[in-house]
Amino acid sequence: MSSRGSTESSAELDEGVVDRPPLRSMLFVPGTRTDWLPKAWAAGADAAILDLEDAVPAAGRLAARAQVADAVAQAAAAPAGQAGRTALFVRVNPLDDWAGAEELRAVVRPGLAGVVLPKVRSAQDVRLADRLLGWCEQEQGLPRGGVALVPLLETARGLREAYDIARAASRIAYLGALTAPGGDVERAVGYRWSPAGTETVDLRSRVLLDARAAGVPCPVGGLWTRIGDLPGLRAFAEQNRSLGYEGMMAIHPSHVPVINEVFSPGPDELARCAELIAAVEAAQREGTGAVTFEGEMVDEAMARTARLVLARHGAEAGVARTSSASRP
Repeated sequence: MSSRGSTESSAELDEGVVDRPPLRSMLFVPGTRTDWLPKAWAAGADAAILDLEDAVPAAGRLAARAQVADAVAQAAAAPAGQAGRTALFVRVNPLDDWAGAEELRAVVRPGLAGVVLPKVRSAQDVRLADRLLGWCEQEQGLPRGGVALVPLLETARGLREAYDIARAASRIAYLGALTAPGGDVERAVGYRWSPAGTETVDLRSRVLLDARAAGVPCPVGGLWTRIGDLPGLRAFAEQNRSLGYEGMMAIHPSHVPVINEVFSPGPDELARCAELIAAVEAAQREGTGAVTFEGEMVDEAMARTARLVLARHGAEAGVARTSSASRP
C-alpha cells in the first residue's frame, strides 16, 4: 500500500496539490447512456463520471459494465483532442464482494482517469481499493498509482474519518463533501437540506480542512439537484468556492458552464495575480520583504498564492498586466 507521506509538512507542501490536474466540473453520466458522453464534452465538463452505481438497476449492471469498459477503451483510442479536455472517471459499486473487484478489473484500462468509490466508511475501504487498483494497473501495463481514487464520504463514519481516509493512499484526489437533498449524506447525518446550505457549511468546511491537511489535490464538492435553478446553483457553487473547494460534481450538462465560471479566475483576477507577483519581486530586489499593493500589505506568502493560481489555470507570469491605477 502506498502512503501519502510520513510527516505533516510533506502533506501540506504547495506542490502536493498540483499532482493531478484541477477539475472544476465532474459531470455524472449514467453507465447505460455512454452515448451521452458527447453532451458532457459539449458542455465543457472537465471530467465525466460514468455511473455504474445508483444510475444503473441491479439487473442491468453486467451490461452497463461492458458498455462503460467499451467507452473507456474508445476514449483511449480517440485522436488527441477529439473529446476536448474531458477526463473519464467511473463510479463503481462498493467493494463488498468479488463482483466489485470484477467491476474494477473491467473498467481499469488505458483511457481511465480515475475511479469514484461510493459508501466509503474507513481507511480500510481505501486500502482495499488501492490494492485492487494496483493489481488492475499491473495487469493492464499502466503506471502504478496513475488511476486516481475519489472516495465518496456518504456515511457518518466516513465523514467523521475523512482525514484518515484521505491519507490512506497517495492516489486519492478530489475528495470532498457532497451534500444534497434526500440523499445518502442527509440520511446519514440527519440534517434538513435548504438551498442556502447553511446547515451543511460546517460539515463541508471540516471535510475540506481534513482533505487539505492530508494533502489531497483539488478538493471537489457538490451536489446541486435542482436542474432548472441555475441562480441557486451559482450561489451554492460560490459558497463552496469561498470555503476553499476547487470544483463541484454535477448531475446535468446545463450546470457545467455555471460551475466552470465560478471556479475559474477571470482575466482581472489573473492580471492582478501577475501584478502582485511583480510588485513583491520588485520589492525583494530592493531588499524589502513586504510592499504596499493596491492599499494592502503583501509579501512572499501572497506572491506564492498568486503564482499557484496562475500555474493551475494555465496562465503565465508574463500575462498582460493592467496598471492598478486604471482599475476602479
